[in-house]
Amino acid sequence: MTSYAAAGVDIDAGDRAVELMKSRVARSHRPEVVHDVSGFAGLFDASAFLRYRRPLLATSTDGVGTKVMLAQRLGKHDTIGIDLVGMVVDDLVVCGAEPLFMTDYIACGKVVPERIADIVGGVAEGCRLAGCALVGGETAEHPGAMGPDEYDLAGAGTGVVEASELLGPDRVKPGDVVLALASSGIHSNGYSLVRHVIASAGLSLEQEIPELSRTLGEELLEPTRIYALDCLALIREAEVHAFAHITGGGLTANLARSLPSTVDALLNRGSWTPPAIFDVLAGHGSVPQAEMDKTFNLGVGMCAIVPAAEVDRATALLSERGVPAWVLGEIVEGTGEARFA
Repeated sequence: MTSYAAAGVDIDAGDRAVELMKSRVARSHRPEVVHDVSGFAGLFDASAFLRYRRPLLATSTDGVGTKVMLAQRLGKHDTIGIDLVGMVVDDLVVCGAEPLFMTDYIACGKVVPERIADIVGGVAEGCRLAGCALVGGETAEHPGAMGPDEYDLAGAGTGVVEASELLGPDRVKPGDVVLALASSGIHSNGYSLVRHVIASAGLSLEQEIPELSRTLGEELLEPTRIYALDCLALIREAEVHAFAHITGGGLTANLARSLPSTVDALLNRGSWTPPAIFDVLAGHGSVPQAEMDKTFNLGVGMCAIVPAAEVDRATALLSERGVPAWVLGEIVEGTGEARFA
């Protein structure tokens, strides 16, 4: 007899996954989350917007790229959702928006309830770290299109910012200082090059790398640092002109997006030592510096552009919050470029 299950879709497994993830998702909820009995939509009480004079909603969507392939190979699925949240909410906070809520989407070849619950649990934990709520999502089983152990995930987030407090290039001026906020590692960009280096150099995810003091796989799955609450705290306590989330394209390309056409950002490569994983990849893969620069964050996951008078206050606040930060460069008159001096 032909059935949906015979075609490879297990509705009961999906229902069990939902039950397993419920308690983890609940830990991410904010007071504004409203329970929807039907479960078809996530509800968020917007009456909080009444305190704004002109609230602007900000939205962002992203995934985690081929980092999911390493999670699948290592059978570790509980942190990849943190990466997803970082990619979404830290785009929102660049304009000064407070992340409010997220939804996620998981496509997989076969629903394994425990695996799905681990993935969504990671998303919920990331939302908790970002101060936003996971209000809904979807898990889709795609037998035939994906292998039984394959999956991919994406998410979308919404935030809010007062129009008069919107951050961005129009606030940046000569004399400002570029602060670097340390990354936790590679984050979620450049993993196609990472996998190419691993394959071409004959490396194993299970092998101990002396420079890393742990296995290569453990290093590569290190979750993305989520900066949202740190950036919001910085906005409250100091004058901030702009942020730049350092993702695909590296430091110079992403920082240039936060500059007006009348200034340049001059960066000091000697101001920090990139984490060892980047030297490992460059060495084993014979990757030139220019390629490393445009592919990876090199240890800088977020930049803040602040007036020179705010540098000490900003770095002290970030240090108190456990985020290493340092002066990366300066803003000078120019044509809208970011470059290493």
